[in-house]
Amino acid sequence: MTDSSVPVIEFQNVTKRYGDVVATDAMSLAVTKGEFLSFLGPSGCGKTTSLRLIAGFEAPTEGNVLLDGEVVNDLPAYQRPVNMVFQHYALFPHFNVADNIAYGLRQRSPKPSSAEIARQVDEMLELVQLSGFQHRRIWEMSGGQQQRVALARALVNRPKVLLLDEPLAALDRKLRREMQIELQTLQRNVGITFILVTHDQEEALSMSDRVCLMRQGQIVQIGSPRELYDHPTNRYVADFVGKSNFFEGAVDGIARDGVNVKLDSGVMLKTPPDKTGRVSAGSRVSVSVRPEQMVAVRDRKRLPASPGLAAEAQVINRIFLGEHTEYLLRNTELGEFLVLSPRQNELGERPFDIGETVHAGFSRESALVLGGT
Repeated sequence: MTDSSVPVIEFQNVTKRYGDVVATDAMSLAVTKGEFLSFLGPSGCGKTTSLRLIAGFEAPTEGNVLLDGEVVNDLPAYQRPVNMVFQHYALFPHFNVADNIAYGLRQRSPKPSSAEIARQVDEMLELVQLSGFQHRRIWEMSGGQQQRVALARALVNRPKVLLLDEPLAALDRKLRREMQIELQTLQRNVGITFILVTHDQEEALSMSDRVCLMRQGQIVQIGSPRELYDHPTNRYVADFVGKSNFFEGAVDGIARDGVNVKLDSGVMLKTPPDKTGRVSAGSRVSVSVRPEQMVAVRDRKRLPASPGLAAEAQVINRIFLGEHTEYLLRNTELGEFLVLSPRQNELGERPFDIGETVHAGFSRESALVLGGT
């Protein structure tokens, strides 16, 4: 029996080089059984290489890859209890749906009986909500249906780990959101460890138990979606995960009730107490404030009671996004920044006009002082 305390996947100082290019740089990571983990980052950050190292399509240059506590650096892909769903699904066009799903079962030794193969195929079709599609040809199916066939083909072999290489990238926005929900439900139902590679931060945040944010082959921060969004460790994380306004300056003073930051323009911002211990007097920092935590009003009295900032600004642009309106504001000393105004806030008064002067600010508790890049 597998020890439940042993990570199902572990990287121990894994480095992968292609000539002079370092794809992963001394990565260490542990993934628990039944977890939904996402590798997130820009193109070329090493997330797909990490997936291929788990699958067995690549071997590490240095370090060890472990499955259930066993080093598998030299174990070929076909011997690993891992399956992958590719971005373009890689379905066999000359097979029907049932034959695509059954392909892996027919490669087993000993091969299951025809009746057993048919039973497992029917079970997978029901799981991915495609019952009755056994004889449908691949080219007769929509992109979302093809994606489900690819999932069924991967899951029928009962892998310990399912690897998803940007499987939703080819779908339109509405279908992609529907498939995200279906993937989450499927993962909960089967209890298999899912590892997703994506460059879409919204996708990673909405689906994952933990997100592993990467840059230049290294893990910048790993944690729950809420941790990465609410408590980024540096400006790179705050900028990549969601939208944020950044105000550059230096720490002017540290007190029990908060940190005062003097911006390069001379404006003083008040921020919460530093709990990280990384901020010191005189150090260069970025103050990050999420657009939804900014406030824009016509009446100055409606600004937060304990403001970290209160200033006049001009509306430069307005974008209606349904559930909220995004305003781009400009202040002479602060530059340009974004404010998201929920639809509910605008029911009592008309939206701001482009060119209008408004009062903008945020509460002290909304600001984050970030060092590093």
